[in-house]
Amino acid sequence: MTKKTTDKTTSTVTDKKPALICDETSEEIVRVAEQIVVHTGAENITVRRILQTMGITNRVFYNRFRNIGEVLDIVYESMILKIRDSITAKFDPEGDFFEEIIGIVANTLLMSYDVKMNFSHYVFENDSLSHRNYDWWKAEITKLIEFGKANGHLRDVDTDVMSYAIWCFIRGYNADALARGIPRDRAVEDFKYSFRVLLDGMRA
Repeated sequence: MTKKTTDKTTSTVTDKKPALICDETSEEIVRVAEQIVVHTGAENITVRRILQTMGITNRVFYNRFRNIGEVLDIVYESMILKIRDSITAKFDPEGDFFEEIIGIVANTLLMSYDVKMNFSHYVFENDSLSHRNYDWWKAEITKLIEFGKANGHLRDVDTDVMSYAIWCFIRGYNADALARGIPRDRAVEDFKYSFRVLLDGMRA
């Protein structure tokens, strides 16, 4: 009698997570979630609220997302990408270098102020993009510093050190202004003033 052999490298169906549906309904769920976040904040969003708003069932939602956190991650990443677009799309190399930089950074602060206010503690407790986001922003700030040095606008500062310092300045200012409840317009104006002083110290 021959012994039955089993192939241990073959996975059973129960070893795998079921594939989730990605379609127009998935996109609509994300759109509805973004609207709720913008109007009431991420802390007020639930699966039940999405179901009621869209008139869909639990099954429709959970066939597409495993939990509300997955939806919030997508919404947050979408907002972050919009903020990134603001720095890559608006810099005019022919314009006044310092005014261009101040305008871009102030606009970034303005947009991220709204996003972080909407996401509240979610951003600080659940931000799975923090390392990737840091790497992206540091690289973009580095490009601007190198452009400024190459074109005689900035003195020969240490690009790596200053790109990190500027990142900390922007991120820290934003977080503290939000925590203190400083009105957005005042925060932006005060930020532009202090950032201009920082840039003046880097002038060629």
